[in-house]
Amino acid sequence: MPDAATGPHVAEQVDVVLRDGSTVHVRPLGHSDAAPMETFLGGLSEDSLRLRYFTGAANLSRASRESVAMEPPDAYGLVATRGDGRIVAHACYVGDGATRAEVAFAVADDLQGQGIATTLLAHLAEAASECGVDWFVAEVLPENHSMIEVFRDSGFEVQTKSSAGVIEVEFPTALTPLARERFEARQRVGSVAAVSSFLAPRSVAVIGASSRAGSVGNQVVRNLLESDFNGPVYAVNPRPGTIESLPAYASIEDVPDPVELAVIAVPAAAVVEVARACGRRGVRALLVLSAGFAEVGEEGARRQRELVGICRDAGMRLVGPNCIGVVNTDPQVRLDATFARATPPVGGIGFLSQSGALGLAIMEGAAELGLGLSSFVSNGNKADISGNDLLEYWESDARTDLIVLYLESFGNPRKFSRLARRVGQVKPVLAVKSGRSSAGSRATSSHTGALVSASDVTVGALFRQAGVIRTDTLSELFNVARLLSAQPVPRGRRVGIVTNGGGLGILCADACEAAGLDVSELPERVRDDLAQFLPPAAATANPVDMIATATAEHYGRAVATLAASGAVDAVIALFIPPLATRAEDVARAVAAAAVTTQLPVLAVFAAQEPPAAALEHAGERIPAYGFPEDAAHALGRAAEYGTWRERKEEPPPGYADLRKDEATAVIAAALGDGSGWLSPVDVARVLDCYGVKVPAWRLAATPEEAAHAATLLGGPVAVKSVATGLVHKTDVGAVELGAEGAGEVRSAAERVRSAVRSAGFQGDGFLVQRMAPPGVEMLVGVVHDPLFGPLVACGAGGTTAELLGDASVRLTPVTRGDAREMVRSLRTYPLLRGYRGAEPLSVSALEEVVTRLSALVEDHPEIAEADLNPVLVGRDDATVVDARIRVEQAPPRRPWPSVGA
Repeated sequence: MPDAATGPHVAEQVDVVLRDGSTVHVRPLGHSDAAPMETFLGGLSEDSLRLRYFTGAANLSRASRESVAMEPPDAYGLVATRGDGRIVAHACYVGDGATRAEVAFAVADDLQGQGIATTLLAHLAEAASECGVDWFVAEVLPENHSMIEVFRDSGFEVQTKSSAGVIEVEFPTALTPLARERFEARQRVGSVAAVSSFLAPRSVAVIGASSRAGSVGNQVVRNLLESDFNGPVYAVNPRPGTIESLPAYASIEDVPDPVELAVIAVPAAAVVEVARACGRRGVRALLVLSAGFAEVGEEGARRQRELVGICRDAGMRLVGPNCIGVVNTDPQVRLDATFARATPPVGGIGFLSQSGALGLAIMEGAAELGLGLSSFVSNGNKADISGNDLLEYWESDARTDLIVLYLESFGNPRKFSRLARRVGQVKPVLAVKSGRSSAGSRATSSHTGALVSASDVTVGALFRQAGVIRTDTLSELFNVARLLSAQPVPRGRRVGIVTNGGGLGILCADACEAAGLDVSELPERVRDDLAQFLPPAAATANPVDMIATATAEHYGRAVATLAASGAVDAVIALFIPPLATRAEDVARAVAAAAVTTQLPVLAVFAAQEPPAAALEHAGERIPAYGFPEDAAHALGRAAEYGTWRERKEEPPPGYADLRKDEATAVIAAALGDGSGWLSPVDVARVLDCYGVKVPAWRLAATPEEAAHAATLLGGPVAVKSVATGLVHKTDVGAVELGAEGAGEVRSAAERVRSAVRSAGFQGDGFLVQRMAPPGVEMLVGVVHDPLFGPLVACGAGGTTAELLGDASVRLTPVTRGDAREMVRSLRTYPLLRGYRGAEPLSVSALEEVVTRLSALVEDHPEIAEADLNPVLVGRDDATVVDARIRVEQAPPRRPWPSVGA
């Protein structure tokens, strides 16, 4: 078997996280590994050797040679390594020449129980399945409880039976949903453990600590000491002396006690050697504040790759480089490992910022904004620990109620989507994503690609499906965070507005409706209740205008009445300072009323600073804003999230009529000839395999053949040019519609041929297609984003698709609920429902085209682009009138994500 090369899944070399949060490198076993394998086996205890080879006196040299001689598909081996390639675990299977293979494992004694064998089993099963091995079998000594536990906990469908002196185990290699779920659960444990080394370390060393006031190294030490970190702090500086009362150690290797977290604040050129020393010292986590890495060019990127490699070899985890640090306000930890000059107040927000400058602003302004943090992480270049790792940590952190993210890029957006969808069911995830312009959009050759690349709709689609609350600006991010960190999530969109100024109430109502909220007139019974204590001149419809003489008592009773009425899902109290009533008294009354309800209550104090202290009551806090628009927009975002959370999870539709193998054969043939774009014949075959309706058609090489094809089809036909590279046929006159009769069809084909040649294309013939029934022209398509994967778009179609720009996008797989939302969100949706008295059309048929195309691209990742335009939506069905599909060799699908993804 070639070293780490050919064979099933053998190109996969990944770093995986263990239960304790450290990492190992998993790769195929190669011929050059004989000596390292013998060293590994020689380091195993007598018990481990006996459990692996059924004897404590195995011939290790021969076992090593046999291991590296394994070649797929009949046999295959994997190793996990650390340090300078040191093997710490081995797994292999040996086939019986048919569909079964025996599987075996060995793990270094000091790493047993960390999940290595289970991880290797998952990768090994994937490789075996690709090679046609359907079943794994194993013989296990009865006392080898840990190995039997590995099999049983794997999620595979394990069967066991007792035999003479051994337990026989067998299970299918196909990955079950339970196996994947178990693997992801184990990875979650590792992610939480890894992040815990940064946010709850037992000890901290600051490498680059300084006695110079104002330096990064000095500020970090001061913050650790002033926050009263619950653990020892060590200062590392080659110059002897003391730093902020701490003795300075010349090197991390001179620190006498174990160090879990090393904060590195040295020049970039020195970081790599410092990291090596940390690895030798057994440090578990590196927090690299230093800049000068991937953010500054290729030399910095090379330095960053080297740093990550050192961490991988040592099993260390890394936050940064180029970050400002981490904070944990837990009274049991009290960690401030940043160089910010202010410590945020204690609260329930877990905050991630990829921007160091923004992180500093958050730290400085958290108290002013009323944002209390449970923890804060600035991950800078996110070379290792990612936002996905932090999501998993905050999901399990009882002190975190709200997760707030400032993102500049994604590492593994599909994993982010899965995690955010799960976390969002119990904790809101709030994000602002920078880089929304179309300046970086890639060139594309289809209508669908042009629509999708016109903006950051991919990020919007991801957030929408995952239930992430997206805000457009930092100001809005903070506004929503203030609401959700202090108040419950609204269960609906109905809003009651209480005000002492009619104009302010109207502005708020307008802003609420613009934010998708419902400001409906209150029921008569509620208005009667309000009239019992409000002045006769008060308006009680909604907004409730209590007029300028409204007292604090009026505010308190009005808020309580609306909240208890069942007629609203949230209350906004607006206050303009009159001559008599004090803002502080109103704030106390509103806060006291709010604690008696489970509805969110917001306050707006116009023309003055909100009285923050008065807005707290019985441990609860009312978010206050200076303008009604801010409150309305924040509530609108929260209500969108509440609606998403109430939705039932549904799987994508499972169609029983799909002919996957036939479509695979068509695509494979196209990949073989290197054409890229499928021919019209192949497009029609692939769509037919997935139940997508296309009008009857014939290919013709000449105008005469086109006339004959039209006669066979019957009725009026469309004549279209078949020309390589021609995308927008209508633009060059390459389409003639409604031709009927042999002469008319022949003339139409001649005009099409002439137009195509005039446009500089070499026509390859004609597609003659029966005219579809009349309907509304829509577009359904797919583009394959290299980072986000397949994206399905649905929108207004025809020749004006890009001009209208009316499209909705989702990541695959698309559920029926996703398809319904996509279609109903379009500006052109009213055309489908019978605009201005027209007949309603089959919206469900269009939705089915969307979900079937999603199934097609999920099953066949080789599809790089698909353009179904137009799709004519009629009264009873939806018919694809024109379609293009481009294929390219897909990268191998990695079954298990690597570390940091």
